[in-house]
Amino acid sequence: MEKLQRSMTSILNLLNIRLFRILLFLILGLVMFLSMYSNVKPEKLNLTLFSIANQTIRSPITVEDKANTARKKQEAIDQVQDVYTVKKEYTQNQVDLITSIFDSVTEVNSEMEKEFSESEDANSEVAENQNTSEIVDEKLSRVKGKLTSGVTDEVSNQTFTAMIQAHPDDLAIAQDLTVTAVNNVMSNRIPADGVENAKKRVEEELKYTSLDAGVKKAIIELGRFAVIQNEFYDPKATEDLRQQASDGVETVKILEGQIIVEEGQLISRELYQKLELAGLLDNENSVRPFVGLAMLIFIIICSLFFIFDEMGRTENRQKQLLIFSIIFITALLIMKLLSLFTEFEYSEIGYVFPAAMGPMLIKILINERLAIFQAVILGISGSILFNQGITGTLNVIVAIYIIASGLAGILYLRQQNQRAKILQAGLFVSMVNLFVIIALVLLRNSQYSGIEYGINLLIAFLSGITSAVLTIGLLPFFEAGFGVLSTMKLIELSNPNHPLLRKILTEAPGTYHHSVMVANLAESACEAIGANGLLARVGCYYHDIGKTKRPQFFIENQINIENPHDKLPPLTSKNIIIAHATDGAEMLRKNRMPKEIVDIAEQHHGTTLLKFFYHKAKQDGNEPKESDYRYPGPRAQTKEIAIIGIADSVEAAVRSMSNPTHEQIEALVKNIISDRLQDGQLNDCDITLKELDTVGESFCETLKGIFHSRIEYPEMTKQKVKQA
Repeated sequence: MEKLQRSMTSILNLLNIRLFRILLFLILGLVMFLSMYSNVKPEKLNLTLFSIANQTIRSPITVEDKANTARKKQEAIDQVQDVYTVKKEYTQNQVDLITSIFDSVTEVNSEMEKEFSESEDANSEVAENQNTSEIVDEKLSRVKGKLTSGVTDEVSNQTFTAMIQAHPDDLAIAQDLTVTAVNNVMSNRIPADGVENAKKRVEEELKYTSLDAGVKKAIIELGRFAVIQNEFYDPKATEDLRQQASDGVETVKILEGQIIVEEGQLISRELYQKLELAGLLDNENSVRPFVGLAMLIFIIICSLFFIFDEMGRTENRQKQLLIFSIIFITALLIMKLLSLFTEFEYSEIGYVFPAAMGPMLIKILINERLAIFQAVILGISGSILFNQGITGTLNVIVAIYIIASGLAGILYLRQQNQRAKILQAGLFVSMVNLFVIIALVLLRNSQYSGIEYGINLLIAFLSGITSAVLTIGLLPFFEAGFGVLSTMKLIELSNPNHPLLRKILTEAPGTYHHSVMVANLAESACEAIGANGLLARVGCYYHDIGKTKRPQFFIENQINIENPHDKLPPLTSKNIIIAHATDGAEMLRKNRMPKEIVDIAEQHHGTTLLKFFYHKAKQDGNEPKESDYRYPGPRAQTKEIAIIGIADSVEAAVRSMSNPTHEQIEALVKNIISDRLQDGQLNDCDITLKELDTVGESFCETLKGIFHSRIEYPEMTKQKVKQA
């Protein structure tokens, strides 16, 4: 195992170089491309026109059949008849025309009668004789003068004369009959070839009236004159209707997965064209699927690059990148192996894939964000690898199944950080798998037999269990090989039954209590600034393990005994106190504790000065070097260690105070943080001043909660004074 760890360390050192990181991304992309190459490679068939197909051929893509679409559109256009519209206003126009003719006659008669009544010969016999010839001519002339040439040219003089000579009552009846007849006939469609029939209908309506023969003949002529064509060809409406018919034709498509030719079928000219459209006969477009696959992989790799580029410290980032890559490649190879069984025409083989394995491992070993990302890219890869033997197609159903399965495992482990919960997560994933498969079957309205339902549900259940088993089996290799301190490992280390924690509890109970108090302070502060609170808590449990070598030399363990430092020289006391950091780190290393826990024990005091013994040495008349009374370090390298170091000092200082008030606690916390800053103890970690303010506020809140029962308020003090 040590040899494996050294190999991993060497690889991680190489990944610190940008060139090797880029090379790893290229390898990851190349593995993806090679694994999916055969699934996107277009199938080329050696078929000729009028040959017999030796296999059933399906379309690998969805493509428009433009020739058939154009033919169907033309058929729809040809079925559209010309559009003719009726000019309804023509009816009123012709009625108005007839009315105006009768009105003109009536007006002229009225004018002439008025003029005649005013003349000198009004009562003479000569005037009466003139009324039958000259006056009629005069009236005819005046009536024509009131009308347009279009009317006067078409209507005969006999018609006008008959109207002029008609009795006013007969003229009114003739007008009503003519207007009614024209309106009735013109209300119907009158195409160009139906005008004569319409004129005959008017004539039929007027010929059986009881009017004088001359007047009857006149109104028949007027009726025939008034009836005209009112239905005309409308090119715009016709074109619009043809366009609607064309647009209403659905595009003819050859669908992805659609059977183009059945086995043993003759390749007709139409089928040959369909094969050509589907790209099964054309080698010119064979590079397109590979370009598309390369572009998709490029997007995935770029996304992965930016995600890791935004992550934390270099060492952890490279380790996490390598873990992510190994897990993803492993999952991809399992998927590729299973996809080979699609040749046995079992389309649901993708349900066997342990889809939750990769995301659960990433969730435990790295973080939730990358776990979700892996679930998504595994789903995308699965949609290509499990394409049911149809090259270039995407199996969206399997993609949904893989993503849902992966997310289910991540969600279950979100708050479940114990190793024993992985198997429960597998059962939960199995239940989700069953639910998803049933939902997809109902969604597609698929018709499965009882046996097919049972097989699909069984393999979906096994997929979840297999995911959990593989996760449990692979997790120790990653933890040991990469030295990964996972959340589950931290939970296990926090168990009070751990041998080292029991050692502290039995040999140095005061130190154990102090460690728990520091853990409470550090965890809250770390979570307040977004650092790893669980790591801080567990690290605090072990940070003073070195004190178990000489527990009585530390004040928290000196219960009812004298302080041995009172009889020792300052330099000796200093050596004993300082040794607990190095001794603790050494003990943790011997017990194969994670590096992060060892670093906390070794660095939590940094290079701080043991002020008490330094000043004691000065008081003894010596001239000690300040460097001789400092911890060997190194200084805190992470936010968590820096916060633990401050919390350690704060807890010890507050515990030594008698009945601390809120103000005293706040002042003490600020002084300790300020002292650490001025002493340069925080220079090697990336904690900011703003974060330090947040840490100080968190310490104060936690300490107020711990020591509130010991705080005496002014009112309580006054009552005690009075009682005394």
